[in-house]
Amino acid sequence: MKNTLYILALFVSALTFAQQTPAPEQTESILITGATAHVGNGSVIENSAIGFKAGKITYAGPQSGASASEYDKVIDASGKHVYPGFIAANSTLGLVEVDAVRASNDQADTGELIPHVRSLIAYNAESKVTESCRPNGILMAQVAPRGGLISGTSSVVQLDAWNWEDASIKTDDGIHVHWPNAFQSAGWSFSGPTEFKPNKDYDKDVEKLKNFLSGAKAYLKGKRSPKNLPFEAVEGLFDGSQKLFINADGAKEITDAVNFAKANGIQKVVIIGGNEADKVADLLVKHNIPVLISRPHRLPSGEDTDVKRPYMLAKILNDKGILTGLEMSGAMERMNSRNLPFYAGTCAAYGLDREKAVQLITENNAKILGIDDLAGTLETGKDATLFISEGDALDMRTNTLSHAFIQGREISLESHQTVLWKRYMGKYEAKR
Repeated sequence: MKNTLYILALFVSALTFAQQTPAPEQTESILITGATAHVGNGSVIENSAIGFKAGKITYAGPQSGASASEYDKVIDASGKHVYPGFIAANSTLGLVEVDAVRASNDQADTGELIPHVRSLIAYNAESKVTESCRPNGILMAQVAPRGGLISGTSSVVQLDAWNWEDASIKTDDGIHVHWPNAFQSAGWSFSGPTEFKPNKDYDKDVEKLKNFLSGAKAYLKGKRSPKNLPFEAVEGLFDGSQKLFINADGAKEITDAVNFAKANGIQKVVIIGGNEADKVADLLVKHNIPVLISRPHRLPSGEDTDVKRPYMLAKILNDKGILTGLEMSGAMERMNSRNLPFYAGTCAAYGLDREKAVQLITENNAKILGIDDLAGTLETGKDATLFISEGDALDMRTNTLSHAFIQGREISLESHQTVLWKRYMGKYEAKR
């Protein structure tokens, strides 16, 4: 009897805290008027109008150029701000729900060279962690694998869906490689690594990657028998339909990784991390390689490095002409994903133009992930994935959303946190 009651309690609890039902398809056309529109490409439209029908933007410009009579519903957003939906790149949203519960952790699989492992099919569309990102304007994410030398294949999803099939907006967009470190820690203390020494396995690990791609090229040019799933998975790297996302921080590692990719005929390369990308900026510019920099709220990688350098890296790379976006890996990365706009705000506080900071997590991330044809900016023809904020969306004090839309569908901005907030606010207001 006790077991039955326990199971029933768990069932009721699951129903109580389940994610909201995904919003239905857009049926009435909508025009947002009077807001300051942050287009996402570095420009701003004061007193704007943004119209959308059937999930697509039909007008984005001055309010004077829009006809309200052509739309079923008009939202007066005077004094507010409209932004394209923010994009979390290199994220594990939906892949882990509770770190301490192994059964909910699908961010990595067994093996070193596993490009055929697809993160998309492990994506949990009902994740409460993912739900908590939407009230801050994060409406899309690249769901990427972790672990090994070749971790697997990522996909880009929108964050209001029934399942992973509904969520996907770009399936299997790229292969993720964790480039070996040229140096490794020789010991640790409470303050971190005590010293670094050359990694004696560096050349051996690089050789593993070289041998794998050599084998893949030979296989893809041959009879492809017997079938080899890892080799099949990287075909897109050679025909240009997929990108190679390389996690590398040091100048040596970035240089070796870029030369490795080009030597193997890989057309599209993205550097993830890039702590020392500015030291090899000429190489990156020459090969038109973008960088997804690590979130800035962290310590610098070197003990003699300016402690504020992570805050300034976005401006440094932008000034050197490198297409730069923000990525989300690191400690408590899923829970911290909700802070994506505030990381961009930190970049703005340390020299980057504010609209360029918005661009880091809108148009730039969209271009880097290959979805700029449908997302990243408020432009006619693109998906109506956008939101209205009471104030500056890069400032945690003013980023309060009143409306959010994904492909024209008005989504819920409630989460487990907002439910608890309202619950306990009611408690304290009752005592006044």
